[in-house]
Amino acid sequence: MTNIGKSFGAVRVLQDVSLDLFSGEVHILAGENGAGKSTLINILGGVYTDYQGQIVLGSDPKRFKSVLDAALHGIAVIHQELSLVDTLSVVDNMFLGREVTRYAWLQRKSMLDQTRQWLKALDLDIDLTRPVGYYPVGIKQMIEICKALSLQSRIIVMDEPTSALTEPEAQRLFDMIDTLKHRGVGIIYITHKMEEIYRIGDRITVLRDGQSIGTQPSQCLAQETLVEWMVGRPIQSQFPCRAPHTGQVRLQVTNFIVPNPDMPEARTVDRVNLTVHAGEIVGLAGLQGSGNSALLNGLFGTFDKAVHGDVQVNGQAYTAFSPRHSIARGMALVTNDRKTTGVIGSMNITKNVTLASLKAFCTGGFLQPKAERQAVAQQAKALNLKASNLEDDVLCLSGGNQQKVVLAKWLETHPKILLLDDPCRGVDVGAKHEIYDLMNRLCAQGVAIVLVSSEMPELLYMSDRILVMHFGQVTLEMDRAEATQQKILYAALGGKGIVHEDA
Repeated sequence: MTNIGKSFGAVRVLQDVSLDLFSGEVHILAGENGAGKSTLINILGGVYTDYQGQIVLGSDPKRFKSVLDAALHGIAVIHQELSLVDTLSVVDNMFLGREVTRYAWLQRKSMLDQTRQWLKALDLDIDLTRPVGYYPVGIKQMIEICKALSLQSRIIVMDEPTSALTEPEAQRLFDMIDTLKHRGVGIIYITHKMEEIYRIGDRITVLRDGQSIGTQPSQCLAQETLVEWMVGRPIQSQFPCRAPHTGQVRLQVTNFIVPNPDMPEARTVDRVNLTVHAGEIVGLAGLQGSGNSALLNGLFGTFDKAVHGDVQVNGQAYTAFSPRHSIARGMALVTNDRKTTGVIGSMNITKNVTLASLKAFCTGGFLQPKAERQAVAQQAKALNLKASNLEDDVLCLSGGNQQKVVLAKWLETHPKILLLDDPCRGVDVGAKHEIYDLMNRLCAQGVAIVLVSSEMPELLYMSDRILVMHFGQVTLEMDRAEATQQKILYAALGGKGIVHEDA
């Protein structure tokens, strides 16, 4: 790709960007949200056909007319926002638009066998006839990856493929990437995770504000320099320091149970005990399906009254278990899928921010738009929300700024207990740092935080205490000072007690 340029109206989003990719190479494309990475890969993938510059495959200049045209030339793109159809089965999603037929009859068995083989490559054993919407985000991500791998492409673009994967799932993906490299497949890999960049990347290209900042072999580019290239300024530490200062018990949970909706005799969360103090961050670690997300949703009331257990909020018994009552008690939940359960895409930024606190802006049953706008403007300033107009559609924002809208929505309810389910999923390093700063400020104000994260360093550095879950139960609890990645993974796999570092 040479001297690629792209504008949307008067806004220039790419300017003279060049990127090359060798056979058998993993080329990292880095940059903050809004830097132009998605636009660049959408041009390569045939989504945008109106652009300046040239794309050359091998020695042949190409200008793709559509996504199908790009796919037929051996280019597959795994987008961060999944393209699966929730109401269709796994196998139907895998073959959508390229169904196997014979004499106009669908060859169901052949499709099932091929799908089973592709999923086996990532060690994924699931019901292929079940609708994709049944599965959690992490499983959907694996299905999306398998779908792209099944196309036998020469070039694969992966946009944040591990954003919803656990450490073992991510490792299986990395093993698959190594296999693809040995087959001569070129991979463009977009990620905000520093450990991934240096773990699998051969070269790194950084974009900022639609321009190429530089390209270097990964072993020649120091992490500090990489971060400075991405954000345009030095960041002294990825995880800001915070002096722990805890107060009264905000949340006390005893023998909490969340039944499995598909197997009433089974439990997604099984007799969990949890205590969180004011000014404290308690981290919840675990593999996909361990129950940590279900625990947060159960406490917030997502599952209505199906849950059981003794819960005290600010010293008072709490049994309502509904989002409305939870908000009234000072509890807020940032979910792990902002596009589905975080923002409403058909509404603007202002309406999204005030969605959970509309009553505060009503007088005599009528909404007071001026007060609403003032409150949203204050939240936008406090969170450094980058938007040209607060009346713009929320989906016009970058992923990091959409996440700030979600956070602003819940902060406007003035919570005392903040449940965060992977709050930095799919956001860039600059936005992550701002979210970490926000968490520390909230703790200083006496807010209690429960943090679920798929990023191990985030748990290790941001949590005061860490609980590890396995199949709905807590297998280990430890303070930050004694927590290590080895101990967390050992407990997440079902081990109890402390593992020795040389185990």
